[in-house]
Amino acid sequence: MRVSSTVPAAARRRTGSGLNYLVISGLLWGTGGLTGSLLSRTAHLPATSVAAYRLLSGGALIVVFLMVTGRRWPTGRAAWTRIALIGLLAAFYQGCYFTAVSLTSVPLATLITIGTAPIIVLTVERVTGRGGNSRLTVAASGLALVGLGLLVGLPSGFPETRVAASAGMALLAATGFSAVTLVGSRPVPGLDDLTVTGFGFLLGGLALLPLAAAEGGLGFRPGPAAIGLLIALGTGPTAVAYTLYFRGLRAAAASTAAMLTLLEPLTGTVLAAVVLGERLSATGIAGAVILAGAVLLTMRAHAQRPERNPAEKNALARAGVGDGD
Repeated sequence: MRVSSTVPAAARRRTGSGLNYLVISGLLWGTGGLTGSLLSRTAHLPATSVAAYRLLSGGALIVVFLMVTGRRWPTGRAAWTRIALIGLLAAFYQGCYFTAVSLTSVPLATLITIGTAPIIVLTVERVTGRGGNSRLTVAASGLALVGLGLLVGLPSGFPETRVAASAGMALLAATGFSAVTLVGSRPVPGLDDLTVTGFGFLLGGLALLPLAAAEGGLGFRPGPAAIGLLIALGTGPTAVAYTLYFRGLRAAAASTAAMLTLLEPLTGTVLAAVVLGERLSATGIAGAVILAGAVLLTMRAHAQRPERNPAEKNALARAGVGDGD
């Protein structure tokens, strides 16, 4: 009797830890917009170049850490295939997102990318039978779209063709991020979250360099402020946030992880108000409250989600997924 009561308790601890990782990653992502914006202004870099430097710095910091601590490098075809896939997908959605921003504005790109990604993941889980989406999860996704629309608003003053092109690129970005989430939810034996993030993002940053160079160049004066902002951007909202995100995917459904990315625009809005002094309208406040409600519904749906079946647990055990690395 003692063993049967201990196993569910351990499973609940792993599940709770996974949810905490996802919440922290969402909060850290919310700091990325402000940090990236300050880096762009300070170093006079276009948005795509900031994205390339973000992936490169985050990946390089992790790889250096792995080397200094003597961690084993990835081996085998499966591990390097996963690293390459994550890296190329990261470059794809980062490039599409910042292209969408350059065509119109951050609000439209954020609305479509952050709002659509959970719906794509929910749909894939429903079609493949992987998620067992509850009514709470579906309701949370609906609230998320409404809340995002009210919080970020819709752009005005842009030609219809640019809005359509921007929306298309943002949708591609959402598809890329959804693919990262779905792929990351399936662990590879012997490949931990820190390693896949480090090497994957280093590769993704290199893949994004040609696009960044074509759209505005990569050179900037490496002053103390620019270097500090680049390190900050590569550390918190990139290296740490994505490592925790992949780790959280071990214990949570991909749809739950995608929904908790809603914390990014919430955090970004709060930081913009506190640091930059931006005022939030009554509509924006209502959107923020609705978004917070969507996050709470997502967490409640996660708490009610049934435990993994024995076959899935055995598969995770074979992949080396346990209480931690």
